Amino acid sequence: MTAPLRLVPDGLEPAPGHPGQARALHAIARISHGPVPLDFDRLAAEFPAVQSGLALAGDADLELRLACTGPEELREVSAALHRAGAAKVRIDLVLRALTPAPVTLRPVP
Repeated sequence: MTAPLRLVPDGLEPAPGHPGQARALHAIARISHGPVPLDFDRLAAEFPAVQSGLALAGDADLELRLACTGPEELREVSAALHRAGAAKVRIDLVLRALTPAPVTLRPVP
C-alpha cells in the first residue's frame, strides 16, 4: 500500500511569519561546508527562505529546507551559501510532499 501524494502548497497563501509573500518554490539544499562550519542561525535570520535545517553525518554537512518566492530568490540563497563558505551546494526542487495515509485497523477474524 502506498501513501497518497499531496502537492506542495502552490503559494496562494503567504508563509507563516512572512505576510504578503507567497513562497511557492520549495527546495532542499544539501551543503558541504569548507574549513569553517556555516552558521545556521545567521543563515535563517538573513534569508526568510530558510525554513528549517538538519546537521548531517555523511556526504553533506547540512540540509536546509527552503521555501522561495521564485527562481531568483533560490539563486540568491545559493550564491549566498557559497559566499558564506560552502564548498559544495546541491539544490533539489521539491515536486510533492508525501504524507502517510491514516491506518485503518480491521478486526481479526
